[in-house]
Amino acid sequence: MSDTRRRVKVYTLNEDRQWDDRGTGHVSSTYVERLKGMSLLVRAESDGSLLLESKINPNTAYQKQQDTLIVWSEAENYDLALSFQEKAGCDEIWEKICQVQGKDPSVEVTQDPIDESEEERFEEMPETSNLIDLPTCELSKLEEIADLVTSVLSSPIRREKLALALENEGYIKKMLQLFQTCENLDNTEGLHHLYEIIRGILFLNKATLFEVMFSDECIMDVVGCLEYDPALAQPKRHREFLTKTAKFKEVIPITDSELRQKIHQTYRVQYIQDVILPTPSVFEENFLSTLTSFIFFNKVEIVSMLQEDEKFLSEVFAQLTDDATDDDKRRELVNFFKEFCAFSQTLQPQNRDAFFKTLANLGILPALEIVMGMDDLQVRAAATDIFSYLVEFSPSMVREFVMQEAQQSDDDILLINVVIEQMICDTDPELGGAVQLMGLLRTLIDPENMLATANVRSCTWKAEKSEFLNFFYNHCMHVLTAPLLANTSEDKLEKDAVVGSTKSSTICPDNYQTAQLLALILELLTFCVEHHTYHIKNYIMNKDLLRRVLILMNSKHTFLALCALRFMRRIIGLKDEFYNRYIIKGNLFEPVINALLDNGTRYNLLNSAVIELFEFIRVEDIKSLTSHIVDNFYKELEPIEYVQTFKGLKTKYEQEKDRQNQKLSSVPSILRSNRFRRDARALDEDEELWFNEDEEEEGEAVVPPVEKSKAEDDFPDSYEKFMETKKGILCFT
Repeated sequence: MSDTRRRVKVYTLNEDRQWDDRGTGHVSSTYVERLKGMSLLVRAESDGSLLLESKINPNTAYQKQQDTLIVWSEAENYDLALSFQEKAGCDEIWEKICQVQGKDPSVEVTQDPIDESEEERFEEMPETSNLIDLPTCELSKLEEIADLVTSVLSSPIRREKLALALENEGYIKKMLQLFQTCENLDNTEGLHHLYEIIRGILFLNKATLFEVMFSDECIMDVVGCLEYDPALAQPKRHREFLTKTAKFKEVIPITDSELRQKIHQTYRVQYIQDVILPTPSVFEENFLSTLTSFIFFNKVEIVSMLQEDEKFLSEVFAQLTDDATDDDKRRELVNFFKEFCAFSQTLQPQNRDAFFKTLANLGILPALEIVMGMDDLQVRAAATDIFSYLVEFSPSMVREFVMQEAQQSDDDILLINVVIEQMICDTDPELGGAVQLMGLLRTLIDPENMLATANVRSCTWKAEKSEFLNFFYNHCMHVLTAPLLANTSEDKLEKDAVVGSTKSSTICPDNYQTAQLLALILELLTFCVEHHTYHIKNYIMNKDLLRRVLILMNSKHTFLALCALRFMRRIIGLKDEFYNRYIIKGNLFEPVINALLDNGTRYNLLNSAVIELFEFIRVEDIKSLTSHIVDNFYKELEPIEYVQTFKGLKTKYEQEKDRQNQKLSSVPSILRSNRFRRDARALDEDEELWFNEDEEEEGEAVVPPVEKSKAEDDFPDSYEKFMETKKGILCFT
């Protein structure tokens, strides 16, 4: 068994002032010939590779923090930290560092950091200047103390000396006793001075002082001092909030007192940083870097302690999925996991991987499937946030789960279908939750994402892509498109036609919330057109989906009409003749041209988008579409002269016709005889046969036609029946 005393994590501070985990290993101190001196070496526990090789420089300032941390800077903007598993190992290495530098191991900082601008002046100072004489800690001296603390902030040397004096004399606890006296006496002036003093001490940026100030004994008095900002007419009530409003709920009793204390401390210190302290000025922005590190390492420790307590997590999962658990308790459990996952974001990638793997092994995905289908909006929202953390961590893990689940469950209760149903039934008028869920779905169905997260073995990505997309189109796509197909069905249109309209084509009935939802669905389908090639093509053909989508060109909501147009534009942008023949056969330019003509002479986004569509066809010289447009619609489009697009299409059409005639005339007459001429009807039949055949794309396996799931057998009623079962949830009314 390896020596856990020397087990450490190596951290470096990045440009965003966040600690990056460089790995876990074992530290030793030894003489390195190449560096010509005693050095710290950390070798990875996984493979023995060298994580750190750092010479112990006699002039480098090393800091010992929180009993298990050693922090130092090797160069400008390059900070390092060793986080020890055990205090004994930290003490052992600290003694080695102090031995090299000739320091007493009882010190917390081995060197006073010297500002370059003050170095010369410092060398000339007498030895007695190393000490700062603190005024006596009494009420009459508070103003003098406040002036002293404020005056040292601009000098790194004096900040270090003041911190050392405060630490050695137990000064902070004495001042906090004065705070209680000032409050009892309603001494407003004294309280204002104490605010300046405590704020200044925080800006000294010393971990050793933070350990005193944020101890259970002192932290509430520190918060109390910070309530009396002289700039405010009335003091804030932060202590009241922390003790009465903010309640710590133990969803499962925490038996580890150290863990409970660490959670309380972290919450309160985070509150001080985020709520109480004013936004630091440019001059002050680096003063609280150690406070940020203090919170960071606390969160790492909390997550690690909870993660290692499998009994605790197993009990949480058991209660979360137990039918007997009441709604209030389940809400607390879900909120706990949400906060737990949020804390995990402070971890570095390899630690975060281990964290989410632990949750996956304990059954987080089946648990989410249950709670996301509940009627409680708060529970669903928290579950969605947890799901987003999981998708961000490993889309492949989620995909693997849902494909395995499909072998044992009906389509209605599949996790992805539960997510889609929550998106469809979002009651928020602005569909905030639906937007979030749509983004998660897009991540799950993104082939590039599959490439990034799949194993690097040959064909693994292709297998994952093929298997998952087959699954998605067979089991989930009908749920996603249900609102779209329901709102563009013939029965729906006939009912709404009674309302009447002056437009030449049927009007799509939609309220604002429905229009927003349909726009989200179209955005996802447009993404599929761009990234799924054959699978979405097969679905569009089987469902005649583009025709249904183009009905939305008549929506009174311009953004929805533009989404429908964008869907068609992406299809045409592929320059796929199979799609082109589908569009021609279905005469699917008609609703687009009608929308352009109905828009009249208004110069707006819809007008520009339609013109751009036809301009693309002209520039790319898509001959089949050009011929179809000119043959069928040029009479209506000819009067449009404010752009040259349609005249350009006519020119392209005529040029192609001339080329074909020239080719024909160059063929000997005998080759143009009836012997070689095919009957027109036979040609039409052959074209029809070609059009109805499945096209096989090069390099991609052809999937069978989308299977009709049980939910689609009686489709147009399935969507309405589904909506009726959602009690108390407003969807499209």
